[in-house]
Amino acid sequence: MDSLQWVDQTYIQKHKSEDPNTLRAMYYPNLRLYSIHGDTSKQKAPFDAALAFLYRYGRRATMSLAIYMLSYLPLVGRFVLPAASFYTFNNAVGPIPATVIFGSGIFLPRRYLVVFLQSYFSSRSLMRELLEPYFSRIRFSKEQKRLWFRDREGLLFGFAVGFYLFLKIPLLGVLIYGIAEASTAYLITKITDPPPTPAYSGEFAESQVRWTNKHEFLHLPLANLDDHKMERNNEGQNIVKAGNLPGKKFS
Repeated sequence: MDSLQWVDQTYIQKHKSEDPNTLRAMYYPNLRLYSIHGDTSKQKAPFDAALAFLYRYGRRATMSLAIYMLSYLPLVGRFVLPAASFYTFNNAVGPIPATVIFGSGIFLPRRYLVVFLQSYFSSRSLMRELLEPYFSRIRFSKEQKRLWFRDREGLLFGFAVGFYLFLKIPLLGVLIYGIAEASTAYLITKITDPPPTPAYSGEFAESQVRWTNKHEFLHLPLANLDDHKMERNNEGQNIVKAGNLPGKKFS
């Protein structure tokens, strides 16, 4: 949250010469009002939470072990890891890069594919950990959270895998994690809308499932990621525009 406050302050400082009415809404002032505990009546007991944790990671470990063992089968074994790589990366990066990975995986030694898949799943776990301060306040259902990640999967993978590789560097990795946390706060301001106050948050989670300005944001040059202009429509709602491109609406 401190990183998010710094991002908001830096944004204001960067655009201090502009009309304040044209700037995007702030994230930190409202988000800090949300409880990190949510609705305590819906929280799992510690034992149930531990079981859910063991089930989730136990299932992943079992699937990984099964795929690795199947890769030793005669004839078809050489295709198991490339096929698993294609299935895994198809949703994240698209069919063409996934096909390239599948084709190269047939000829690469097994250990390289294992490291490749391990990096992918570890970067996913890192991304979920970095986003935990956001999701601990904005309460999504299990299905809403799944769709939220799927709609942003490619960007989140590219964001996390770079930090994962740097975190593997001895000594330097500890410092990199702090940079990753600050960068995640900035990322939040690009792939979500500013939250309303808790009193008006009823439908907010559902409205964030789809990344409404995905294509506009991904076509922005790196130097102009903060180039947002705000207008008002006939209903008085704020509309943020990236340059001359259609933007996303803020409630």
